[in-house]
Amino acid sequence: MLHRGRESTDGDGGPAVPMAWFYAEYIADELLRTGDLMPPTSVEFRAGRDALALTVFLSDTDGELSGIRVITQLETWLSLTAYDQPWQEWVQERLDDLATDAAASGRGTPGQDLELAVEAWRWLRETELLAPDLNAVPGGGAAGEDEGPKVWTPAWQLGLPLGHLAIHLF
Repeated sequence: MLHRGRESTDGDGGPAVPMAWFYAEYIADELLRTGDLMPPTSVEFRAGRDALALTVFLSDTDGELSGIRVITQLETWLSLTAYDQPWQEWVQERLDDLATDAAASGRGTPGQDLELAVEAWRWLRETELLAPDLNAVPGGGAAGEDEGPKVWTPAWQLGLPLGHLAIHLF
């Protein structure tokens, strides 16, 4: 991303600001808010935002994502978040690659951007949300939104299709 690296807010070499991650989160947040799919205060919105932010952050392999290039990346993000893609494996591989690159560069520890991405991925994997069971056998009458079978689902499995739909609606 354009702001990748360890930067200070005041130019004196102070604490690093994880601008690449913050920018990815901002893009994801704007896509979801534009789609108006969930209330921004809901845990489902957070799942969608984190899944999209990971997609945005990890797909920027050249470190050059700027505001103008966001539009050109929408197709890439759509393909990465599509239903038939192994998104979770891709995320883990990219995170592992970035951690390996950080270690090989002599930094020793990953940057704050990568730390925030890893934390988002941990939350998406470990948090389960109660969601409609889309694999349930149909029948038994018409069920409303709050009726019907539900199952505990990892947050990424709910957030990823939300993010995908938000990209479509943008």
